[in-house]
Amino acid sequence: MKKAVYAGSFDPITIGHAWVIKKSAELFDELVVAIGENSTKNENFSFDEKIKMIKSVVKPFRNVKVGSFKGKFLVDYARELKANYIVRGIRTETDLEYEKGIQYINSHINGGITTVFLIPPEDLSIVSSSLVRSLVGSKNWERVVEAYLPNREIYSIFLQHYLKSKE
Repeated sequence: MKKAVYAGSFDPITIGHAWVIKKSAELFDELVVAIGENSTKNENFSFDEKIKMIKSVVKPFRNVKVGSFKGKFLVDYARELKANYIVRGIRTETDLEYEKGIQYINSHINGGITTVFLIPPEDLSIVSSSLVRSLVGSKNWERVVEAYLPNREIYSIFLQHYLKSKE
């Protein structure tokens, strides 16, 4: 069985993440989409908000589950799940260089897990969580942001989060 883990902070989950999930669901027998703690990032959305967003995206896929991990390397989490693959999305050359370094470290920790890099279509290569968050506050941001979120449920969570933070 080909089992993979696709992990990230998903802060928020975007159409780029959704593309990686869809492609991974096609490639692997089982996929776990996991929220990982990243000590270098300031989180904007709560754990519960992120879980709701991810569940909304993975709903159509029978072979996709949602998970989370904290205080451990992704490769160790993958080993615990008995996954043989880690999936990473590559948008830019900078992403590739960074992810290559992480892949080398992962192979030193556990050489039995293969990292698979997926490159999205060109129109998704600019989409990132930080880009989507940076749109908030400009005139008509609500309309613009919607184009970069996978569905209305996520758009609603996103709107509620930012409108609540304005109060």
